[in-house]
Amino acid sequence: MSKKQKGSRSRRGMQAVTLCISTTMVLILLGLVVFFVLSAHNLSAHMKENLVVTVMLNDSVTVNEAKMLCRDLYHRPYSHNIDYISKEHALREQVKEMGSDPSEFLGFNPFPSTLEVQLKADYANRDSLRWIAKEIKKDARVTDLSYMEDLMDRVNVNLSRISIVLLVLAALLTFVSFSLISNTVRLSVYARRFVIHTMKLVGASWGFIRRPFLKQAVSIGVVAAIFAIMVLGAGAYGLYLTQPGIEDVVTWQVMAITAISVLIFGIVITALCAWLAVNKFLRMRAGELYKI
Repeated sequence: MSKKQKGSRSRRGMQAVTLCISTTMVLILLGLVVFFVLSAHNLSAHMKENLVVTVMLNDSVTVNEAKMLCRDLYHRPYSHNIDYISKEHALREQVKEMGSDPSEFLGFNPFPSTLEVQLKADYANRDSLRWIAKEIKKDARVTDLSYMEDLMDRVNVNLSRISIVLLVLAALLTFVSFSLISNTVRLSVYARRFVIHTMKLVGASWGFIRRPFLKQAVSIGVVAAIFAIMVLGAGAYGLYLTQPGIEDVVTWQVMAITAISVLIFGIVITALCAWLAVNKFLRMRAGELYKI
């Protein structure tokens, strides 16, 4: 094998390595955007489901009646979780926080039995809460109902803004990543533009000429995606070790969808860029190859 052939293979090898590294970096950025979008959705649901609606019960309601009401509410479509707080438990909690027992000077326990209802995320909004509150108040065992409506509105508004920012960022990064990978692939194909023209001269079809470039691009895309997934997986593992409770937001579904998205991005973008780049040189005449 001549030195010229060895040098040509070495250059192609370096181009493939460069394309793989640049594609990996871009896929990491795209993977981060997908990861944050999905995590933001889970965080939104988690925060909404932790907003509590407090249902206050009549003093005459027994423990069994309260548990029956709790069971009835639990089967409603809007209920995510319900906790029963007895008068005695409420008094103990207040004594622990205040350091004094109000029943000693009042002569009775001033705290009512309550149900703390956590709603499903889809129902944690102003409109849904209005008809839910009306429905619960119809029960004779209920005296009053309270919830932080302003806090719920702020949570919904802020989460909506975050989602919009992440979606815009995702669109921008997709465009930028396509441009970066396209330029890198085009440079790789540019170095072999005379080989493409020679194959045209001997009668090779466009599909036959494109095939090796597409195979190489897809292979690089798969390898780059695997590296990107490994980096993202290491980052997620670090979150699990350092942030207790993060598994409620960063679920295995988030990681699986992120990994699949990165793999699809890696294959589709590199293959599409190679297709466009090869077609560009296939359309050129011999004289035009020297002018670029």
